[in-house]
Amino acid sequence: MDNKKKGIDIINEILEDCIMAYPVSSFIISLYKQYGTRGSLSKKQLQGLHGKASKIEGISPGKLCTLEAIIKKMPTRYKSEAPAPKPLYEKDETTGRMLSEILEKYPHHKHVLFLKAKYDNNELLSPAEITDLKRIRQLLK
Repeated sequence: MDNKKKGIDIINEILEDCIMAYPVSSFIISLYKQYGTRGSLSKKQLQGLHGKASKIEGISPGKLCTLEAIIKKMPTRYKSEAPAPKPLYEKDETTGRMLSEILEKYPHHKHVLFLKAKYDNNELLSPAEITDLKRIRQLLK
């Protein structure tokens, strides 16, 4: 099954004209090989081909206009900007207040000191540890 389009292939003709004009140009040769294998070129590649082809004196202006139309018809892809870096972990302010509130009254409470160390090192407190912290706060009031 041959799915190639029937008719005139302007891009291939322009590539062949460029190869005749620039036989040692590695850019033109690589475009020709890529067009032969993939069957298409990117918009930037076509723009480069148009730049090279427009310097050739014997090339038909109709072919150049057709190439320009193909280039204008293709979508322009823009790279989006990278998002601003976010911190990996955001501290929960209520947990920090509970820890400091308990440690004000009982500064040597070992389990709360352990949880405070985890909190200060930006480690996630498990839901069980948070419920323990709430329970300790209720008991010590």
